Amino acid sequence: MTLFGAPLFSQTAENVLLVLNETSPVSMDIGAYYAQKRGIPESNIIRIRTEADDEITPANFQGQIHQPIAAWLTRNFAQDRILYIVLTKGIPFRITGTSGKDATTSSVDSELTLLYPRMMGHNIAVAGPFGNPYFLNDTPLNQAKQFNHQDYDIYLVSRLDGYNTADIYKLIDTGFTPAKEGQIILDAKSSSKEGGDLWLQETASALKSMGFEDRVVLDNTEKTLQGFSNVLGYYSWGSNDPAIKIRHFGMKFTPGALAGMFVSSDGRTFTEPPADWQIGTWDNRDTHFAGSPQSLAGDLIREGVTGIAAYVAEPFLEATVRPNILFPAYMSGFNLIESYYLAVPYLSWQTVVIGDPLCAPFRKSYLSADQIDPGIDLETEFPRFFGSRKLKNASMVAYKSAGVLPDAIKPILQAEARLAKNDRSGAKKALEEYLALDDRLPSPQLILANLYELDKEYEKAIERYRRILDLSPDNAVVLNNLAYALAVHKNSIEEALPLAEKAYKLSNKNPNLADTLGWILHLAGQDDKAIEYLEEAARANIPNAQIHLHFAIVSAATGNTLQAEIALERALEIDPELEKTEEVKQLQEMVIQRK
Repeated sequence: MTLFGAPLFSQTAENVLLVLNETSPVSMDIGAYYAQKRGIPESNIIRIRTEADDEITPANFQGQIHQPIAAWLTRNFAQDRILYIVLTKGIPFRITGTSGKDATTSSVDSELTLLYPRMMGHNIAVAGPFGNPYFLNDTPLNQAKQFNHQDYDIYLVSRLDGYNTADIYKLIDTGFTPAKEGQIILDAKSSSKEGGDLWLQETASALKSMGFEDRVVLDNTEKTLQGFSNVLGYYSWGSNDPAIKIRHFGMKFTPGALAGMFVSSDGRTFTEPPADWQIGTWDNRDTHFAGSPQSLAGDLIREGVTGIAAYVAEPFLEATVRPNILFPAYMSGFNLIESYYLAVPYLSWQTVVIGDPLCAPFRKSYLSADQIDPGIDLETEFPRFFGSRKLKNASMVAYKSAGVLPDAIKPILQAEARLAKNDRSGAKKALEEYLALDDRLPSPQLILANLYELDKEYEKAIERYRRILDLSPDNAVVLNNLAYALAVHKNSIEEALPLAEKAYKLSNKNPNLADTLGWILHLAGQDDKAIEYLEEAARANIPNAQIHLHFAIVSAATGNTLQAEIALERALEIDPELEKTEEVKQLQEMVIQRK
């Protein structure tokens, strides 16, 4: 007798990447609780290190959040398998920048949705919003699809946040055991034709057409709706409604309840305000909390909602989550995170979605694991959907820039995939195969030259750098690398120095290139000149141990023992393994002798 196993259904914990901040005890605590509750595999948990503040600079966002998550996805070949990225309280939620309709300020969460296209090589502008490809807009709900990477090249990002751990534990618990019953409370300002009120009216009409007429409460008067029991959904203008002057509505939310408000700054902070703080006015700064007198999403989380969308800065009304999509999508079977992202017009903007993405009380069908992640594409050696998109994008760029055909690009992607597996020899082989077909693209040659250097094949690296300069004579990185290889590995100081000088001038004082020029000047016996460039490189204080070591060595050589000690201490702080090298031992002896 043949036994057939049940199909593996996905959109489960296997499709969630949980992100924790090691510098935040609350982040680690919330992450551990959610992982245990939902059965998130340890292999699907990434620990980053970033400041545990509301805000983060663009540079720190890139280095401390964006890049580590992208590296995890690449290293684990999980670009297609991961659908949802879940952040935790204690991870910044706002990227600092400018305001307005072309703002560079955005939410961390919304920016992370675009990890997928950015890993494919798309250059997406930072300023202004980016159209959400998953936004349903005017498309009929019956044409909406469960989220997957065959159709959509983004990630859906939510966070587990609130005023305190008790609020967040409750949010997680109610998302794990959601109810199907409950009322949808829609508090409009009036019967006006203003956009938000029209969307609320359309929400009521859509839910009635779905058979939920007896569960919809729509109020178009100046009354504030409050005190309802068994509430599955709530949407209002919050403090933008002149009738709403209170923070707490006395609602009894059912597990799984979703909410939202047309309030431009309700996600500005998840720090709890004083108990006596009330909604105020813009002209009375004494009524402001965290820079605004407006409603806070945290208050609705405290009252017991399971999911809510909020805004870290002014999104403008047209960019807010549409309730006329949100609630019908949720009650037709989409999960929490799909429902919110079907309803949000823009990414790389101001929205944060709070809640467990897997909460899905009305779910009727599931995609299988194979539909979500059909395995590795043999042509690119990346996951199939990601690999085919990456090949298409790389081919377009290569053809436009150098007339290179797609078949020649495949070995380049294979090399990138092999490097993700730390297969250097396999990557070199793939790149050498590409170069046998076509050597008109500088970037794969630069990767190959770097691999040659790592494997101490310096002659091959130098040969490759020279070929790249034939194609791109003003490539500062290649000029720098060739200069360093010639000076350090071939002792060709005379040839190396002008190359390093040209690279530095082209680089606009890049500290890495300043270091190369300074070190070559040192090797040329010109320490008085060398120290200027090495000090410039060290003052940039980037976490490069070699830069500080070079500065220490030349400081000692020019008699500045104290400066040498400080620079060496910084080098060893970055890379303690340097202390075992003969170079450092000699420097330490020199410093001791000159004290």
